Amino acid sequence: MIAIDWGTSSFRAYRLDAQGSILESRASNQGILNVAPGQFPRILEEQISGWEEAPIVMSGMVGSRQGWAEAPYVPCPAGFDEIAASLLEVRWGGRSAWIVPGLSCRDAAGVPDVMRGEEAQILGCGVEGTVCLPGTHSKWVEVKNGRIERFCTFMTGEVYAVLKQHSILGRMMQDGPPDAGAFADGVRRSGEAGGLLHHLFGARTRGLMGELGAAALASYLSGIVIGHELRTFEGKSFNLLGAPELAALYQQAAAALGIETRTLDADSAVRSLHRLGVMLRR
Repeated sequence: MIAIDWGTSSFRAYRLDAQGSILESRASNQGILNVAPGQFPRILEEQISGWEEAPIVMSGMVGSRQGWAEAPYVPCPAGFDEIAASLLEVRWGGRSAWIVPGLSCRDAAGVPDVMRGEEAQILGCGVEGTVCLPGTHSKWVEVKNGRIERFCTFMTGEVYAVLKQHSILGRMMQDGPPDAGAFADGVRRSGEAGGLLHHLFGARTRGLMGELGAAALASYLSGIVIGHELRTFEGKSFNLLGAPELAALYQQAAAALGIETRTLDADSAVRSLHRLGVMLRR
């Protein structure tokens, strides 16, 4: 079969054997934001040229409203059975592919939350308990008996980027290597009185008073926002699933708070897509 991880900014394709082992892989920057409407079949054909295996199973933002076709969200709790039952088929030029739906849930106040693409990564790991997927929109997911029970999203990465690039805080910062001491200081600060909004302004004043250099301020700001995110879960141990560099930051923050973590395989989505492909053949 062919497994496709088609996200916002990147495209990854995997040619798999019957057991799910990767025979060949390809990657490009043809994420959905770089594909014009109506051009998804052409881009897919170009990216998997020479591969004739079937089925083709795709996960990620390709199934969003801005993607190839919108695959409706499946409400939690959900596992492979619920996801397989809601796969969306798309056809073109005598071929077809199946798009994995995203998941939805609601918090205690009834406010909706969604994910798209992370469900394949999580279920492919085969773990139980809490899984954190750090990123632009970090996900905290509870897995029980092989099903995603519930999850919640934090805009940690996006808030950090906006503050660094488009706020008065960023004007005092300079690019440089990560400062572990400043990052740890930010994590510590996240546990003090005053709240997130007050702590954020302190990044500016510590720069003004010369307590932190321009290159250290970005690490301090990162520590504050990640620290506030982690403290929401009151010291609960968790699994980390994500890009190594970002996962390492969350590990450092968790260690500073005395929280145990375990790092998972970031390429786990392939295993989920293979399993769904097997289920399609039944």
